[in-house]
Amino acid sequence: MAQTTTSPAAPADATAGATCAPQLPQAAQDFLKALANPGRQQIMLLFAQGAELSVNQVAERAGVSQSAASQQLALLRRGGIVTSRRDGKEVLYRGDRNSVARILGDLQNYLKFCC
Repeated sequence: MAQTTTSPAAPADATAGATCAPQLPQAAQDFLKALANPGRQQIMLLFAQGAELSVNQVAERAGVSQSAASQQLALLRRGGIVTSRRDGKEVLYRGDRNSVARILGDLQNYLKFCC
C-alpha cells in the first residue's frame, strides 16, 4: 500500500492560493524597521514621558553624534513613532502616540488575517 507524505517545504510559488492576502501597509513596514535597531529603541525611550527634544538634546542624552541622532530621528519619524515641529530655527521631536496606536492596529489586523 502506497503512503502519501506532505512536504513541509513551501510551494515553488509562495503566493499560490493566497488570492486575497492583505499587504502589510508601508507605514507598518516602516514602523517595524524603526523598531529593529537598539539605538533607535534607546532614543524612543527619551520620549516616553511626553518630552519634546531637539536633535542636539537627543544626541546628548543618547550619547551619539548630532548627525547620528538626526539620522535615527528621521527613521523614527518615517516609522510614525515620533513627530516633529519647527520652533524658529530649531526642530523639536516628540512621541506620536496616535500614529503608534493606528499602526499597531494595522499590525494586529494583519496578524489576525495571516496567523
